[in-house]
Amino acid sequence: MDLEAVRTFAAIADAGQFQKAAADLSITQQAVSKRIAALESSLGVRLFTRTPRGAELTIDGQAFLPHARDLLRAAERAVASVRAGRRPLRVDVIASRGAASGLMRGFHHAHPEIDLDVVMLLDIETAVASIRSGEIDASFRAVAAPGRYLPEDIESVRVLDEPLQLLAGSAHALAAARSVTLTQLAGHRIWMPGIVPGSEWAAYYDDLVAEFGLTIEATGPNFGSDALLDTVADTPALATFMGEHTRLVWPAGHGLRRIPVTDPTPVYPHSLLWHRDSPHPALATLRAHLTATTATTATTAATAGDDTAGTWVPGWVTPR
Repeated sequence: MDLEAVRTFAAIADAGQFQKAAADLSITQQAVSKRIAALESSLGVRLFTRTPRGAELTIDGQAFLPHARDLLRAAERAVASVRAGRRPLRVDVIASRGAASGLMRGFHHAHPEIDLDVVMLLDIETAVASIRSGEIDASFRAVAAPGRYLPEDIESVRVLDEPLQLLAGSAHALAAARSVTLTQLAGHRIWMPGIVPGSEWAAYYDDLVAEFGLTIEATGPNFGSDALLDTVADTPALATFMGEHTRLVWPAGHGLRRIPVTDPTPVYPHSLLWHRDSPHPALATLRAHLTATTATTATTAATAGDDTAGTWVPGWVTPR
């Protein structure tokens, strides 16, 4: 259906005259008459009756009017959904319970006037392609894994270094420890199902294993966080890594312990990616918010490897 004809129909219904509707739409009265004639022809009914007082809706015109207004509102919403500045800011956070999701919740709390559309994409290739196509405006990733280079039109900034913690059940050998060192973890089984080969987080844990002689097992199907928590709680020989800002809830009977890892503390580097020519005005607000928010909480990792702050990141991580 011709939306311009529908818009003209609604304008005549509001104005009560073809001539006034033409003036309101900045078109000629002849163009108005042609649009209505075409619309009536496509619908197979008369929409207006001409009277000395102007144009009056027929019974069919009265029946069509509310639907015509719905069509016009739907068209406005469709345009707004893709128009930068009017559509929501679309951001990829990978997982709903991770640190990036927490950062976006904080941003929403600080800027409730900005509409958000939060999505979860699995791999960095999909995220980068979605940024370049305009499908999303930004993504939280660890940038960049060995051998992977961002396209020149993709910008990135490191916004948060998240310390890793050991999650273990109450019967685990290290459950009573107030903290554990990476050296102490050598020889213990750390179970992390769901690590995707080739992903940036797989590269991160590969380097962690290689440097500190750890044993990380990614065997078995990934049934999600609830199944992981159940298994770790019930298996004394297993533990897992969890980000300090990851929000998970488990039954009190599980007796799970979150234990800080030290000497050095492995930190996972979260970066924000966006297109350098992104037109969305809220993106600058998000970047400024992240800079202000994470400045006081991020652990500085200025160089690869063990740094002066006692933290560790892989050598391929971009310095802050």
